[in-house]
Amino acid sequence: MNDSSETAIEFAGVDYRIGGRALIADLNLSVCRGETLMLLGRSGSGKTTTLKLINRLLDPCRGTVLVDGRATTQWDAIRLRRHIGYAIQEGGLFPHYTVAENVALVPRLEHWEAARIAPRVREVLQLVGLPYAEFSGRYPDQLSGGQRQRCGLARALAADPPILLMDEPFGALDPITRAEMQQEFLRIKKTLSKTVVFVTHDVAEALLLGDRIALLESGALKGIFTPAEFLHSADAAIQPFRDAFLAMQRNFQVRG
Repeated sequence: MNDSSETAIEFAGVDYRIGGRALIADLNLSVCRGETLMLLGRSGSGKTTTLKLINRLLDPCRGTVLVDGRATTQWDAIRLRRHIGYAIQEGGLFPHYTVAENVALVPRLEHWEAARIAPRVREVLQLVGLPYAEFSGRYPDQLSGGQRQRCGLARALAADPPILLMDEPFGALDPITRAEMQQEFLRIKKTLSKTVVFVTHDVAEALLLGDRIALLESGALKGIFTPAEFLHSADAAIQPFRDAFLAMQRNFQVRG
C-alpha cells in the first residue's frame, strides 16, 4: 500500500457483487491527496458503485476501501460521510429549504455555532458564483439548473471536507451551462486543496478537469492515465473513447 500521508483513498482488492454479478471486480486504485481523479466509463461500468464504496453507501464484498488510511468499515458511517462532500446531478437539494438552509445543513449537523455558520454560507455561495444577497432566500424551484448545481456544490463544500465526491454533477445541464460549470470547477480547484473523485462518461470533461483518468469497463479497472497519456496510449480499451473525442473535434473543425 502507498504511504498514507500521500494517499487519501485506496481500494485494495475490492469486489462488490449483487447476487452472482460482479459490479466491481478486484479493484486496486489509489487517489493521491489534492488530486482530481476522473472515473470514466460507459453506463454500467461501475463508476457510481466505486464512488458509493468511498462514502460507505455500499460496503465491499471482498477487499478493503481505505479513507485517510482507515478502512471504511471501521469508520462510523455518518462520521465518514460528513468527512466527505458529495455532489450529484441537480444538486440533490431539499425543496423546502432555502439556498442558505441547504448550504448550512452539514455545518448545523456538525453543531457549528451560528456565528460560524453564517459567514461560511456567505463564503461558499460567493465561491460558487451565487451572491448571498441575491440567492440565499430562494428555494430550489426558484433556481435554474445551473444555479441548483452551484448550490449543491456549495453545500458539499460548506463544512470544508478534505474529500469531494462528484457523480456526473453537470450531466443534466445544457451545453452552455455545463461548460460554465466546468470552468467554475477549474477555478474552485485552483482555490481549494481538495481530493476529488469525479464520475463522468464524457471524455472531453475527463480530459479537461482531471489530473488523472481511471478507465472502468464492466467493473474492472483498465488503466489510469494522465490526460496526455490517455490521448496517446495504444491501449485498446481507450480507443473507442479517444475516437469519439477526436471525431467530436473534427466535427467542430468542419463546422467552423
